[in-house]
Amino acid sequence: MNSETGMYNPIPLEFIENRTYDEIKVGDTAVLTRTLREEDIQLFAIMSGDMNPTHLDHEYAKSGMFREVVGHSMWGGTLISSVLGTEFPGPGTVYIDQTLHFCRPVILGDVITVTITAKQKFDHNKHIVFDCRCVNQHGLDVIIGAAEVLAPMEKIKRPKVLLPEVHMHDSVGRYQQLLAMTEGLKPITMAVVHPCDPESLKGAVGAAEAGLVVPILFGPEKKIRSVAAQEGLDITPYRIVDTPHSHAAAEMAVALVREGGADSLMKGSLHTDELMAEVVASKTGLRTSRRVSHVFLMDIPNYHKYLLITDAAINITPSLEVKVDILQNAIDLAHALKINNPKVAILSAVETVTPKLQSTLDAAALCKMADRGQIKGGILDGPLAFDNAISSLAAKAKGIKSIVSGDADIMLVPDLESGNMLAKQLEYLAEAHSAGIVLGARVPIVLTSRADPMQARVASCAVALLLAQDARDRAENGGNA
Repeated sequence: MNSETGMYNPIPLEFIENRTYDEIKVGDTAVLTRTLREEDIQLFAIMSGDMNPTHLDHEYAKSGMFREVVGHSMWGGTLISSVLGTEFPGPGTVYIDQTLHFCRPVILGDVITVTITAKQKFDHNKHIVFDCRCVNQHGLDVIIGAAEVLAPMEKIKRPKVLLPEVHMHDSVGRYQQLLAMTEGLKPITMAVVHPCDPESLKGAVGAAEAGLVVPILFGPEKKIRSVAAQEGLDITPYRIVDTPHSHAAAEMAVALVREGGADSLMKGSLHTDELMAEVVASKTGLRTSRRVSHVFLMDIPNYHKYLLITDAAINITPSLEVKVDILQNAIDLAHALKINNPKVAILSAVETVTPKLQSTLDAAALCKMADRGQIKGGILDGPLAFDNAISSLAAKAKGIKSIVSGDADIMLVPDLESGNMLAKQLEYLAEAHSAGIVLGARVPIVLTSRADPMQARVASCAVALLLAQDARDRAENGGNA
C-alpha cells in the first residue's frame, strides 16, 4: 500500500537510472550480453523492413557466403545503442556520432558481449567519446567502433516502462508445412459449387495453381466469368458447368461426384444448408454408413500444434450415437494428417461427471466405448472443461491427471452452438487461422465460411487431398491404414 496515495501497486517497480557527465570517468565501462535467436532476426526484419533472404531463408543462405543464416549487422549496433541509452550514460543521453566496423557475421546462437568504455571527455560541451566493442563467445571481434554522445548533466531515475509482450507466430510456416505434406501427390478433381464471389473463386483457382485440385466450376457461367474478370483470374484452363442458380449447381455437382466424375466437393458462395441438403439426400446424395460431420483444423498462435474442433457446423445437438461417428471422423482425419494416435479432449462445462449435464455423461460413455474398441485410433479423455483441456497447468491446479490435458489434438464440443462460438472466438480474438472439411460422406467436402480468405480455402483443399490419398492408401492395403 502506498501511504501517500492509498493505492495498492501489485507490481514491484524496477528503475532505470543514468550516470551524469560528472560521474563518468575515463576508463569506466559497461557490459551487455545477448544471444542471437531466430525470433531476434524475425523481429528485426519486421521492425526494419529488411527482408534480405541472407537473414531469413535457410535454403538460400546455404548457397551464400556464410553458408547459414546470419543476423542483421545492425542488430549488433542496436545493442550498443541500448547500453548508451539505458545504462551508460543512460536517460538524457543524446547521440551525436557513431562509427561501426563489422568484423564478422553473427550467426544463430552466437553469444555477443558488448563493452562500452569511456575514452575521452570534453568539458566545454559535455561530450563523451566511447569505445564500442562487440565480441562473440569465442572472444572474436564482431563489431568495433566509437560513439560520441552529449552526456546528461542531471541525475535521472525513472520507473522502467513496461513494454507490451511480443508473441511470434509463424502462420505462414505452418501453412507451408501443410502444403508440403501434399508434395508429390496427384491433384484431385474437385466440383466447386457456385463460386460466384471473389473469395470462393480465388480459393478454387489458388488451390489449382498450388497443384492440389483440378476444379470443375458449377454455377451461372456469366456470373463466374464476370467475377474472374473483376479479380483478374485466369479460369480458361477449367471446365465450367453452366447452371441457372445455386441450387441447381449443388444438385449437379453432387450428381457428378456420385457418378465418379469428381473426387471431392467444395462449397462456394451458397449457404451451407443448400449444399448439404443435396449431400445427405437419401436417394441421390453422398451418404455412407457414417454420420456426416464437420471439422475445423485450427492454427492458433498460442497453441503448439494444429487443433481439430468438431462439430461446429453440421450436427446441432448430436446424440451419443452421433458423437461416436463425429469422433471417429475426426480421428480418421488426424490419421490422414499423420497424427498417428491423436489425443481427444471431450469438452463440457465441468470436468466431473454429473447427471445434470448430458455432455458429461456422454463424455464418460465415449471414453468407455473407446476402452472397449468401439472408437478406434485415439486417446480419449473427458469430460474436460476447456481450460483443463488446453492447459496442463489448469488441469494440475484442479488435481486432474490426464495425458490429454495441455496436448489435445482434437476437441469434441457438446453441440454446434458451443463449437461454432469457440471456433469463431479463436479466429477473431486469438487470430487463429482455420481450414474446414466435412467428413463421413463418400468424398471429402471443403466447407469454409463465406468470409474466409483464399488461404483458408487452399488449406482446406490440401486437407481434402490428404484425405483422398489416405483413402486410396487404405483401399490398396485392404482397408488398413
